[in-house]
Amino acid sequence: MEPRNAAPGTRPAVDVEAILQRLDETYPDAWCALVHSSPFELLVATILSAQCTDERVNIVTARLFPKYNKPEHFAALRYEELEEMIKDCGLYRSKAKAIIDTSRILLHEYNGEVPRTREELMKLPGVGRKTANVVLATAFGVPAIAVDTHVFRVANRIGLADAPDARRTEEQLMEVIPKDRWAKAHHQLIHHGRRICSARNPKCHICPLAPYCRYAAQRRAAAQ
Repeated sequence: MEPRNAAPGTRPAVDVEAILQRLDETYPDAWCALVHSSPFELLVATILSAQCTDERVNIVTARLFPKYNKPEHFAALRYEELEEMIKDCGLYRSKAKAIIDTSRILLHEYNGEVPRTREELMKLPGVGRKTANVVLATAFGVPAIAVDTHVFRVANRIGLADAPDARRTEEQLMEVIPKDRWAKAHHQLIHHGRRICSARNPKCHICPLAPYCRYAAQRRAAAQ
């Protein structure tokens, strides 16, 4: 199978179809690890996930969401109250302010509903491009690729991207991955980064993507 090439001059060609097939075989059910039952809960959980593991966020939201799960619930809280509830997530002061302020904006400007465009989402406190893309893809089925640390690391190691930052990585992934696969591939890359392609001591010896991976090839060459 011929590799699917990126735009000329951007980076070496990689066999994108083969990589996506291996990801499908390895992580067929990969999806968002943040537990939620509504777009608003996902928005809150994603804000909480900044510099925090999904596992920790799920522990906190398991205590939080049974009582507080709508914008009006959070809008009525004082910052100090929410800070105490989410302390385990780290950066809790800025996150509490972002969640409460966002909730108030949703009530006053969006009738309590989470907006469905990236532009509107990114106007909300605590919502950057990555968070907006997570909500769009997961809650609303809008094609998007959210580049977190795992996606950035794995995509650039494999060779799907060759970029200095998250935004350019996102653009390059959108160039080579079919649009209907963006959301799924995003979650598969996250799973791969957590389970195999870790930041330190990646498990290249058991990696199903090793035959196509630029980083694995470099490690093999260095070991010879």
